[in-house]
Amino acid sequence: MPDRPPRKTAALRLIAPLLGAAALAGLAAWALWPKPEPVDLAAVTLAPMEVTVEAEGVTRVRDPYLVTAPLTGAALRMPVQVGDPVTRGQTVVAVISPAEPAFLDARARAAAEAAVTEAQAALRLAEVNLSHAQADLDYAEAELRRNLALSDRGIIASRTLEAATQARDTAAAALQAARSELDLNRATLARMQAQLVAPAPAGPDAGPGDCCVQITAPHSGRVLTVADPSARLVQAGEPLLTIGDLQDLEIEVDLLSADAVKVAAGALAHIERWGGPDPLRAQVRRIEPAAFTRVSALGIEEQRVRLKLDILSPPEAREGLGDGYRVFVRVVIWSSPQALQVPQGALFRHEGGWAVFRETNGRAVLVPVTIGQIQADRAEVLAGLSEGDRVVAYPGNRITDGARIAPRPVGP
Repeated sequence: MPDRPPRKTAALRLIAPLLGAAALAGLAAWALWPKPEPVDLAAVTLAPMEVTVEAEGVTRVRDPYLVTAPLTGAALRMPVQVGDPVTRGQTVVAVISPAEPAFLDARARAAAEAAVTEAQAALRLAEVNLSHAQADLDYAEAELRRNLALSDRGIIASRTLEAATQARDTAAAALQAARSELDLNRATLARMQAQLVAPAPAGPDAGPGDCCVQITAPHSGRVLTVADPSARLVQAGEPLLTIGDLQDLEIEVDLLSADAVKVAAGALAHIERWGGPDPLRAQVRRIEPAAFTRVSALGIEEQRVRLKLDILSPPEAREGLGDGYRVFVRVVIWSSPQALQVPQGALFRHEGGWAVFRETNGRAVLVPVTIGQIQADRAEVLAGLSEGDRVVAYPGNRITDGARIAPRPVGP
Protein backbone atom coordinates (compact mmCIF):
# COMPACT_ATOMS: atom_id res chain seq x y z
CA MET A 1 0.00 0.00 0.00
CA PRO A 2 1.45 3.30 -0.97
CA ASP A 3 2.09 5.91 1.69
CA ARG A 4 -0.27 8.89 2.35
CA PRO A 5 2.21 11.63 1.78
CA PRO A 6 2.55 10.87 -1.91
CA ARG A 7 -1.26 11.30 -2.36
CA LYS A 8 -1.16 14.76 -0.80
CA THR A 9 1.64 15.70 -3.06
CA ALA A 10 -0.36 14.70 -6.09
CA ALA A 11 -3.34 16.74 -4.92
CA LEU A 12 -1.19 19.76 -4.42
CA ARG A 13 0.16 19.31 -7.85
CA LEU A 14 -3.33 19.45 -9.26
CA ILE A 15 -4.53 22.46 -7.15
CA ALA A 16 -1.45 24.63 -7.63
CA PRO A 17 -2.06 25.33 -11.33
CA LEU A 18 -5.70 26.14 -10.61
CA LEU A 19 -4.73 28.62 -7.89
CA GLY A 20 -2.17 30.23 -10.19
CA ALA A 21 -4.69 30.57 -12.97
CA ALA A 22 -7.20 32.12 -10.58
CA ALA A 23 -4.59 34.58 -9.35
CA LEU A 24 -3.68 35.55 -12.89
CA ALA A 25 -7.35 36.00 -13.76
CA GLY A 26 -7.83 38.21 -10.70
CA LEU A 27 -4.84 40.31 -11.62
CA ALA A 28 -6.09 40.68 -15.17
CA ALA A 29 -9.58 41.65 -13.99
CA TRP A 30 -8.13 44.18 -11.56
CA ALA A 31 -5.95 45.65 -14.29
CA LEU A 32 -8.82 45.87 -16.76
CA TRP A 33 -11.43 47.12 -14.29
CA PRO A 34 -12.26 50.84 -15.02
CA LYS A 35 -10.68 53.18 -12.49
CA PRO A 36 -12.56 56.17 -11.01
CA GLU A 37 -11.93 59.43 -12.91
CA PRO A 38 -10.11 61.99 -10.72
CA VAL A 39 -12.11 65.23 -10.52
CA ASP A 40 -12.23 68.49 -8.58
CA LEU A 41 -15.25 68.68 -6.31
CA ALA A 42 -16.87 71.91 -5.13
CA ALA A 43 -19.49 72.33 -2.45
CA VAL A 44 -22.87 73.97 -2.88
CA THR A 45 -23.03 76.65 -0.18
CA LEU A 46 -25.59 78.96 1.37
CA ALA A 47 -24.03 82.39 1.85
CA PRO A 48 -24.59 86.11 1.16
CA MET A 49 -24.39 87.04 -2.51
CA GLU A 50 -24.18 90.28 -4.48
CA VAL A 51 -24.44 91.03 -8.19
CA THR A 52 -22.47 94.10 -9.23
CA VAL A 53 -21.49 96.09 -12.29
CA GLU A 54 -17.87 97.17 -12.37
CA ALA A 55 -16.05 100.16 -13.79
CA GLU A 56 -13.18 102.49 -13.08
CA GLY A 57 -13.98 105.80 -11.40
CA VAL A 58 -12.28 109.04 -10.43
CA THR A 59 -12.49 110.94 -7.15
CA ARG A 60 -13.62 114.55 -7.29
CA VAL A 61 -13.87 117.34 -4.72
CA ARG A 62 -17.59 117.92 -4.41
CA ASP A 63 -17.59 121.74 -4.46
CA PRO A 64 -14.31 123.14 -5.84
CA TYR A 65 -13.81 126.91 -5.80
CA LEU A 66 -12.20 128.51 -8.86
CA VAL A 67 -10.45 131.79 -8.04
CA THR A 68 -10.26 134.19 -11.01
CA ALA A 69 -8.68 137.60 -11.53
CA PRO A 70 -11.20 140.35 -10.62
CA LEU A 71 -9.45 142.89 -12.90
CA THR A 72 -6.81 143.14 -15.57
CA GLY A 73 -3.37 143.69 -14.10
CA ALA A 74 -0.02 142.20 -13.20
CA ALA A 75 -0.30 139.19 -10.91
CA LEU A 76 2.62 138.83 -8.55
CA ARG A 77 4.21 135.44 -7.93
CA MET A 78 1.65 133.17 -6.28
CA PRO A 79 1.97 133.26 -2.48
CA VAL A 80 0.58 129.68 -2.17
CA GLN A 81 1.46 126.34 -3.73
CA VAL A 82 -0.50 123.21 -4.57
CA GLY A 83 -1.37 121.37 -1.37
CA ASP A 84 -1.12 124.39 0.97
CA PRO A 85 -3.96 124.72 3.50
CA VAL A 86 -5.96 127.95 3.26
CA THR A 87 -8.51 129.61 5.55
CA ARG A 88 -11.56 131.42 4.29
CA GLY A 89 -11.18 135.20 4.34
CA GLN A 90 -7.68 135.07 5.91
CA THR A 91 -5.17 133.40 3.62
CA VAL A 92 -4.00 135.61 0.73
CA VAL A 93 -3.97 133.40 -2.35
CA ALA A 94 -3.20 136.00 -5.06
CA VAL A 95 -1.97 139.59 -5.37
CA ILE A 96 -2.71 141.71 -8.45
CA SER A 97 -1.24 145.15 -9.10
CA PRO A 98 -2.44 147.62 -11.76
CA ALA A 99 -0.94 146.94 -15.16
CA GLU A 100 1.94 149.20 -16.21
CA PRO A 101 1.42 151.26 -19.38
CA ALA A 102 2.93 149.91 -22.56
CA PHE A 103 6.04 151.40 -24.19
CA LEU A 104 5.41 153.82 -27.09
CA ASP A 105 7.20 153.56 -30.41
CA ALA A 106 8.55 156.69 -32.11
CA ARG A 107 5.43 157.25 -34.17
CA ALA A 108 3.02 156.82 -31.26
CA ARG A 109 5.16 159.08 -29.03
CA ALA A 110 5.25 161.83 -31.68
CA ALA A 111 1.48 161.63 -32.04
CA ALA A 112 1.04 161.75 -28.26
CA GLU A 113 3.36 164.77 -27.92
CA ALA A 114 1.47 166.58 -30.70
CA ALA A 115 -1.82 165.86 -28.94
CA VAL A 116 -0.38 167.35 -25.74
CA THR A 117 0.69 170.48 -27.60
CA GLU A 118 -2.78 170.76 -29.14
CA ALA A 119 -4.42 170.40 -25.73
CA GLN A 120 -2.13 173.05 -24.25
CA ALA A 121 -3.08 175.51 -27.00
CA ALA A 122 -6.77 174.81 -26.48
CA LEU A 123 -6.28 175.40 -22.75
CA ARG A 124 -4.65 178.78 -23.37
CA LEU A 125 -7.48 179.73 -25.73
CA ALA A 126 -10.01 178.76 -23.07
CA GLU A 127 -8.21 180.93 -20.54
CA VAL A 128 -8.37 183.90 -22.93
CA ASN A 129 -12.07 183.28 -23.54
CA LEU A 130 -12.64 183.15 -19.80
CA SER A 131 -10.93 186.53 -19.34
CA HIS A 132 -13.02 188.00 -22.18
CA ALA A 133 -16.23 186.66 -20.65
CA GLN A 134 -15.27 188.05 -17.25
CA ALA A 135 -14.67 191.47 -18.76
CA ASP A 136 -18.02 191.36 -20.55
CA LEU A 137 -19.77 190.48 -17.33
CA ASP A 138 -18.06 193.30 -15.43
CA TYR A 139 -19.12 195.79 -18.09
CA ALA A 140 -22.71 194.50 -18.16
CA GLU A 141 -23.01 194.73 -14.36
CA ALA A 142 -21.64 198.31 -14.36
CA GLU A 143 -24.05 199.30 -17.15
CA LEU A 144 -26.93 197.77 -15.21
CA ARG A 145 -26.04 199.70 -12.06
CA ARG A 146 -26.01 203.01 -14.00
CA ASN A 147 -29.34 202.28 -15.62
CA LEU A 148 -30.84 201.39 -12.26
CA ALA A 149 -29.76 204.76 -10.86
CA LEU A 150 -31.19 206.60 -13.86
CA SER A 151 -34.39 204.60 -13.70
CA ASP A 152 -34.88 205.56 -10.04
CA ARG A 153 -34.80 209.23 -11.14
CA GLY A 154 -37.14 208.53 -14.07
CA ILE A 155 -34.61 209.59 -16.70
CA ILE A 156 -34.59 206.34 -18.80
CA ALA A 157 -37.39 204.17 -20.00
CA SER A 158 -38.09 200.81 -18.44
CA ARG A 159 -37.24 199.11 -21.74
CA THR A 160 -33.65 200.32 -21.48
CA LEU A 161 -33.41 198.87 -17.96
CA GLU A 162 -34.73 195.52 -19.17
CA ALA A 163 -32.15 195.44 -21.96
CA ALA A 164 -29.33 196.10 -19.45
CA THR A 165 -30.59 193.32 -17.19
CA GLN A 166 -30.69 190.88 -20.12
CA ALA A 167 -27.18 191.84 -21.14
CA ARG A 168 -25.94 191.18 -17.60
CA ASP A 169 -27.57 187.72 -17.53
CA THR A 170 -26.15 186.84 -20.95
CA ALA A 171 -22.66 187.86 -19.85
CA ALA A 172 -22.98 185.76 -16.68
CA ALA A 173 -24.00 182.70 -18.75
CA ALA A 174 -21.09 183.26 -21.13
CA LEU A 175 -18.70 183.38 -18.16
CA GLN A 176 -20.03 180.07 -16.86
CA ALA A 177 -19.61 178.50 -20.30
CA ALA A 178 -16.04 179.82 -20.50
CA ARG A 179 -15.23 178.27 -17.11
CA SER A 180 -16.66 174.91 -18.20
CA GLU A 181 -14.66 175.06 -21.40
CA LEU A 182 -11.54 175.74 -19.37
CA ASP A 183 -12.17 172.71 -17.16
CA LEU A 184 -12.79 170.56 -20.26
CA ASN A 185 -9.52 171.61 -21.86
CA ARG A 186 -7.60 171.00 -18.62
CA ALA A 187 -8.98 167.45 -18.48
CA THR A 188 -8.13 166.93 -22.14
CA LEU A 189 -4.55 168.06 -21.48
CA ALA A 190 -4.25 165.65 -18.53
CA ARG A 191 -5.55 162.79 -20.69
CA MET A 192 -3.07 163.56 -23.45
CA GLN A 193 -0.20 163.82 -20.97
CA ALA A 194 -1.19 160.43 -19.48
CA GLN A 195 -0.47 158.81 -22.86
CA LEU A 196 3.18 159.76 -22.41
CA VAL A 197 3.52 158.01 -19.04
CA ALA A 198 6.12 155.19 -19.34
CA PRO A 199 6.47 152.05 -17.16
CA ALA A 200 8.30 152.76 -13.93
CA PRO A 201 10.00 150.15 -11.71
CA ALA A 202 8.58 149.70 -8.24
CA GLY A 203 10.46 151.39 -5.45
CA PRO A 204 12.78 149.35 -3.23
CA ASP A 205 10.53 149.86 -0.22
CA ALA A 206 7.28 148.86 -1.95
CA GLY A 207 5.51 145.98 -0.26
CA PRO A 208 3.56 143.19 -1.99
CA GLY A 209 0.27 144.76 -0.97
CA ASP A 210 1.06 148.39 -1.86
CA CYS A 211 -1.31 149.69 -4.55
CA CYS A 212 -2.45 146.10 -5.15
CA VAL A 213 -5.55 143.99 -4.84
CA GLN A 214 -5.14 141.11 -2.39
CA ILE A 215 -7.43 138.13 -3.02
CA THR A 216 -8.21 135.95 0.00
CA ALA A 217 -9.40 132.36 -0.02
CA PRO A 218 -13.18 132.10 -0.66
CA HIS A 219 -13.34 128.77 1.21
CA SER A 220 -11.28 126.81 3.69
CA GLY A 221 -9.48 123.77 2.34
CA ARG A 222 -6.39 123.06 0.28
CA VAL A 223 -5.02 124.44 -2.96
CA LEU A 224 -5.77 121.85 -5.67
CA THR A 225 -4.34 123.53 -8.76
CA VAL A 226 -2.38 126.68 -9.60
CA ALA A 227 -2.70 127.96 -13.17
CA ASP A 228 0.79 129.53 -13.18
CA PRO A 229 2.92 130.26 -10.11
CA SER A 230 5.01 132.92 -11.89
CA ALA A 231 4.32 136.65 -12.01
CA ARG A 232 2.52 137.57 -15.22
CA LEU A 233 -0.07 139.82 -16.83
CA VAL A 234 -3.61 138.52 -16.34
CA GLN A 235 -6.93 139.49 -17.85
CA ALA A 236 -10.12 140.00 -15.87
CA GLY A 237 -11.80 136.64 -15.33
CA GLU A 238 -8.66 134.57 -15.99
CA PRO A 239 -8.38 131.47 -13.71
CA LEU A 240 -5.68 131.71 -11.05
CA LEU A 241 -6.11 128.65 -8.80
CA THR A 242 -8.60 126.10 -7.48
CA ILE A 243 -9.43 125.43 -3.82
CA GLY A 244 -11.29 122.42 -2.43
CA ASP A 245 -11.98 120.47 0.75
CA LEU A 246 -10.39 117.01 0.53
CA GLN A 247 -12.64 115.83 3.36
CA ASP A 248 -15.65 116.22 1.06
CA LEU A 249 -14.98 113.87 -1.86
CA GLU A 250 -17.28 112.15 -4.31
CA ILE A 251 -16.66 109.54 -7.00
CA GLU A 252 -17.49 109.90 -10.67
CA VAL A 253 -18.09 106.71 -12.66
CA ASP A 254 -18.86 106.21 -16.35
CA LEU A 255 -20.93 103.06 -16.88
CA LEU A 256 -22.07 101.48 -20.11
CA SER A 257 -25.67 102.49 -20.75
CA ALA A 258 -26.70 98.80 -20.69
CA ASP A 259 -25.30 98.52 -17.15
CA ALA A 260 -26.53 101.93 -16.00
CA VAL A 261 -30.18 101.01 -16.53
CA LYS A 262 -29.77 98.29 -13.89
CA VAL A 263 -28.58 100.75 -11.25
CA ALA A 264 -31.00 102.67 -9.03
CA ALA A 265 -30.29 105.86 -7.10
CA GLY A 266 -29.31 104.96 -3.55
CA ALA A 267 -27.61 101.70 -4.54
CA LEU A 268 -24.59 100.71 -2.47
CA ALA A 269 -21.13 100.37 -3.99
CA HIS A 270 -17.71 99.03 -3.02
CA ILE A 271 -14.60 101.09 -3.74
CA GLU A 272 -11.51 98.98 -4.31
CA ARG A 273 -7.96 99.42 -5.60
CA TRP A 274 -7.74 102.93 -4.18
CA GLY A 275 -4.49 102.28 -2.38
CA GLY A 276 -5.76 101.48 1.11
CA PRO A 277 -5.92 98.09 2.81
CA ASP A 278 -9.73 97.88 3.03
CA PRO A 279 -12.48 98.63 0.51
CA LEU A 280 -14.53 101.79 1.00
CA ARG A 281 -18.31 102.02 1.10
CA ALA A 282 -20.19 104.37 -1.19
CA GLN A 283 -23.72 105.11 -2.36
CA VAL A 284 -25.09 106.23 -5.72
CA ARG A 285 -26.38 109.80 -5.37
CA ARG A 286 -27.07 110.82 -8.95
CA ILE A 287 -27.52 109.12 -12.32
CA GLU A 288 -27.34 111.57 -15.19
CA PRO A 289 -30.29 111.20 -17.60
CA ALA A 290 -28.27 111.73 -20.79
CA ALA A 291 -25.58 109.41 -22.12
CA PHE A 292 -22.50 110.44 -24.09
CA THR A 293 -20.32 108.70 -26.64
CA ARG A 294 -16.80 107.63 -25.78
CA VAL A 295 -14.35 105.73 -27.97
CA SER A 296 -12.74 102.78 -26.20
CA ALA A 297 -9.09 101.77 -26.45
CA LEU A 298 -10.09 99.34 -29.20
CA GLY A 299 -11.68 102.11 -31.24
CA ILE A 300 -15.27 101.09 -30.45
CA GLU A 301 -17.86 103.79 -29.81
CA GLU A 302 -19.58 103.23 -26.47
CA GLN A 303 -22.56 104.95 -24.92
CA ARG A 304 -21.67 105.87 -21.37
CA VAL A 305 -23.72 107.25 -18.47
CA ARG A 306 -22.10 109.27 -15.68
CA LEU A 307 -22.88 108.39 -12.06
CA LYS A 308 -22.02 110.40 -8.93
CA LEU A 309 -21.35 108.46 -5.71
CA ASP A 310 -21.07 109.66 -2.12
CA ILE A 311 -18.33 108.07 -0.02
CA LEU A 312 -19.86 106.65 3.17
CA SER A 313 -16.61 105.61 4.84
CA PRO A 314 -15.29 108.21 7.33
CA PRO A 315 -12.34 110.42 6.29
CA GLU A 316 -9.97 108.62 8.66
CA ALA A 317 -10.61 105.38 6.73
CA ARG A 318 -9.46 106.92 3.43
CA GLU A 319 -6.41 108.93 4.41
CA GLY A 320 -4.27 109.89 1.44
CA LEU A 321 -7.15 109.83 -1.05
CA GLY A 322 -7.20 113.08 -3.00
CA ASP A 323 -8.81 114.76 -5.97
CA GLY A 324 -8.59 113.04 -9.36
CA TYR A 325 -7.45 109.65 -7.99
CA ARG A 326 -8.30 106.51 -9.98
CA VAL A 327 -10.39 103.87 -8.13
CA PHE A 328 -12.25 100.67 -9.01
CA VAL A 329 -16.00 100.71 -8.31
CA ARG A 330 -18.42 97.80 -7.94
CA VAL A 331 -22.05 99.01 -7.86
CA VAL A 332 -24.51 96.54 -6.29
CA ILE A 333 -27.57 95.88 -8.48
CA TRP A 334 -28.85 92.81 -6.56
CA SER A 335 -28.06 91.24 -3.20
CA SER A 336 -29.33 88.49 -0.91
CA PRO A 337 -28.29 87.73 2.69
CA GLN A 338 -28.61 83.96 2.07
CA ALA A 339 -28.40 82.51 -1.44
CA LEU A 340 -27.71 78.93 -2.52
CA GLN A 341 -24.62 79.17 -4.68
CA VAL A 342 -22.67 76.91 -7.00
CA PRO A 343 -19.38 77.66 -8.81
CA GLN A 344 -19.89 78.69 -12.41
CA GLY A 345 -17.22 76.23 -13.44
CA ALA A 346 -19.56 73.36 -12.53
CA LEU A 347 -22.34 74.49 -14.88
CA PHE A 348 -22.78 73.35 -18.46
CA ARG A 349 -25.56 73.55 -21.01
CA HIS A 350 -27.90 70.57 -21.29
CA GLU A 351 -31.07 70.32 -23.38
CA GLY A 352 -31.49 74.08 -23.53
CA GLY A 353 -30.94 74.58 -19.81
CA TRP A 354 -28.25 74.28 -17.15
CA ALA A 355 -27.01 71.14 -15.46
CA VAL A 356 -24.25 69.88 -13.15
CA PHE A 357 -22.66 66.57 -12.25
CA ARG A 358 -23.42 65.87 -8.58
CA GLU A 359 -21.22 63.39 -6.72
CA THR A 360 -23.35 60.58 -5.29
CA ASN A 361 -21.69 57.48 -3.74
CA GLY A 362 -18.61 57.87 -5.88
CA ARG A 363 -20.47 58.41 -9.13
CA ALA A 364 -21.28 61.46 -11.24
CA VAL A 365 -25.02 62.04 -11.51
CA LEU A 366 -26.31 64.51 -14.10
CA VAL A 367 -28.71 66.93 -12.40
CA PRO A 368 -30.60 69.72 -14.24
CA VAL A 369 -30.64 72.95 -12.24
CA THR A 370 -32.42 76.29 -12.39
CA ILE A 371 -30.08 79.28 -12.21
CA GLY A 372 -30.96 82.76 -10.96
CA GLN A 373 -28.44 85.56 -10.58
CA ILE A 374 -24.87 85.14 -11.83
CA GLN A 375 -21.90 87.08 -10.50
CA ALA A 376 -18.20 86.57 -11.13
CA ASP A 377 -17.45 82.86 -10.47
CA ARG A 378 -20.66 82.06 -8.57
CA ALA A 379 -24.26 81.43 -9.64
CA GLU A 380 -27.49 81.38 -7.63
CA VAL A 381 -29.27 78.00 -7.61
CA LEU A 382 -33.07 78.20 -7.54
CA ALA A 383 -33.82 74.49 -7.89
CA GLY A 384 -32.03 71.15 -8.35
CA LEU A 385 -29.43 71.22 -5.59
CA SER A 386 -29.25 71.46 -1.81
CA GLU A 387 -26.77 72.93 0.60
CA GLY A 388 -23.83 70.60 1.15
CA ASP A 389 -24.06 68.84 -2.22
CA ARG A 390 -20.77 68.33 -3.99
CA VAL A 391 -20.54 68.95 -7.72
CA VAL A 392 -17.83 68.35 -10.30
CA ALA A 393 -15.95 71.50 -11.16
CA TYR A 394 -14.93 71.92 -14.80
CA PRO A 395 -16.14 68.49 -15.96
CA GLY A 396 -14.32 67.09 -19.00
CA ASN A 397 -15.59 64.91 -21.82
CA ARG A 398 -14.71 61.78 -19.82
CA ILE A 399 -17.34 62.58 -17.22
CA THR A 400 -20.71 61.09 -18.12
CA ASP A 401 -23.87 60.36 -16.22
CA GLY A 402 -23.12 57.47 -13.82
CA ALA A 403 -19.35 57.50 -14.32
CA ARG A 404 -17.20 56.56 -11.36
CA ILE A 405 -15.31 59.55 -9.96
CA ALA A 406 -12.91 60.22 -7.12
CA PRO A 407 -11.64 63.46 -5.62
CA ARG A 408 -8.39 64.54 -7.18
CA PRO A 409 -5.53 64.18 -4.71
CA VAL A 410 -4.28 67.45 -3.33
CA GLY A 411 -0.64 68.14 -4.09
CA PRO A 412 1.99 68.38 -1.36
